[in-house]
Amino acid sequence: MHGNPVGWFEIYVHDMARARAFYASVFGVEFERLNDPNDSGIEMQAFPSDMERYGAGGALVKMAGVAAGGNGTVVYFACEDCAVEESRVAGAGGTVQRTKMSIGPYGFISLIVDTEGNLFGLHSMA
Repeated sequence: MHGNPVGWFEIYVHDMARARAFYASVFGVEFERLNDPNDSGIEMQAFPSDMERYGAGGALVKMAGVAAGGNGTVVYFACEDCAVEESRVAGAGGTVQRTKMSIGPYGFISLIVDTEGNLFGLHSMA
């Protein structure tokens, strides 16, 4: 493996409008619709990303036969202070699973459950 270990991520959802509203509210971002080149019924809304900078891009995805909320992998979103985004979760319809906690010299994390039942993390150095 060369470079960063994660090149892309997808968060599977049941209700795209509800999930998009949740993540837009928590992170203060707008999504970009990605076209399905094969017309296979996959709906994707991409998080804003800059392919020239550190980190991976990703999208919310709604696809028949793929359930949301499996939680086998946790994606951590980078934040200046994870307490800021954490404070927006309940108002956006999600749940804080674990409030901001120290992970020693590696900063701080919060664990969040979105409106679709997916677990994700917030990470910051402050």
